[in-house]
Amino acid sequence: MKLLSFLSTCSAPICTDTDDTTTVPPKRLFFETTTSPLSDTSHSYSYSYSLQSNLSLQTLPSVPSLQKLSPETLNLAVSHRYLTSLKPSPPAHVNFLAVNKHLLYAASGNLIHVFDTTSFTLVDTFTVNDPSSGTVKSVTFHNGSVFTSHQDSKIRVWKLTENRRHKQAGTLPTLEDRLLRSIFKRNYVNVRRHRRRLWIEHHDAVSGLAVLNDLFMCSISWDKHLKIWKTSNLRCVESIKAHDDAINAVAVAEDGTIYTGSADRRIKVWGKPVGENKHALIATLEKHKSAVNALALNAVGSVLFSGACDRSILVWEKEDSANHMAVTGALRGHSKAILCLINVSDLLFSGSADRTVRIWQRGVAGKFCCLAVLDGHRQPVRSLVADAEESSSVGESSKSTVYKVFSGSFEGEIKIWKVEVLRFDSPMSTPFIKMKQ
Repeated sequence: MKLLSFLSTCSAPICTDTDDTTTVPPKRLFFETTTSPLSDTSHSYSYSYSLQSNLSLQTLPSVPSLQKLSPETLNLAVSHRYLTSLKPSPPAHVNFLAVNKHLLYAASGNLIHVFDTTSFTLVDTFTVNDPSSGTVKSVTFHNGSVFTSHQDSKIRVWKLTENRRHKQAGTLPTLEDRLLRSIFKRNYVNVRRHRRRLWIEHHDAVSGLAVLNDLFMCSISWDKHLKIWKTSNLRCVESIKAHDDAINAVAVAEDGTIYTGSADRRIKVWGKPVGENKHALIATLEKHKSAVNALALNAVGSVLFSGACDRSILVWEKEDSANHMAVTGALRGHSKAILCLINVSDLLFSGSADRTVRIWQRGVAGKFCCLAVLDGHRQPVRSLVADAEESSSVGESSKSTVYKVFSGSFEGEIKIWKVEVLRFDSPMSTPFIKMKQ
């Protein structure tokens, strides 16, 4: 019964929960799941997962804790307040949240709900006409277009009309691209069960999207591939077998370096070598003991955060002697799997299967402080997004920054929080820290 209980809470390829009382067996045990291509946690072919995805933070004894600061030592005062909730209809898992031009895009089931971030009113709801498209996995924006990734292995392109409605403008790969490639046999590759597909096509759920620059964007998939797309003509220009298992997360630095996190427990770093036109593997980061679910970069791309089913948030920093990351420590506090991470200004927000959101602040010498815990969800927190308002001066020795934070959970609810960080020029002017629910 204990084994069955654990299996029911960990849906491949992203582990959403862990059982604190489960005893890890001395040897590796594997199980497989094969479900309908259109179920919410499905995939078109089986993955093997180890019960070691239930390992606790005790499995990372060599990774030091970075939580050695208090808000007082950072000359900060923090307050947070719950504002309201949005409940997309019909109820479904909130898989992804994104903000663009004061509009909140919430991927809930196979629908994308659009809310005004000021009035919190529903502006539009749109979806693919094809009912077999499955759930929406990711949303991103580029040059006035909205891109959405779907469980049916496709990427859709949408245009925002003048009355703030969304109209589908295309599908990736495009029909033209497929027809041109289909002429030559060399453009086909073997996929599972002796099926052949064009190399420009994903053949499983597209789990994430990210813009590289003005010319290119990338996509990741449970089919283990990373693909690069040219945004001017929406053609696929690169396809890389990036991992040995499903890819769950992607993050892109300002210089175009791509980081991918996978259920194979690895983070891989991709870039273009000098004089080359194609991406190549730069480094492989291996410290997590279970599936990597989330990645986030700081503003300048010098610090990488990774969250996994092992409940840990690892902090990676660029080494002076090399142009890749090395782990410097872990952020501990969540009691279950880390499902989402975002970096806003100098704050890190983390969402977990333990139903909480934590706010972290980096201080001197790479040390961190947990500023606040946002508690109130009844199901795992699957996605986060935040809007930072302009900073304002409060008196002569302090400055206030207000963040509007949106957290989406498996219960189908989006909670909205107001977080204010007050920074002081000197420790003597720091008042008592207030927490408001």
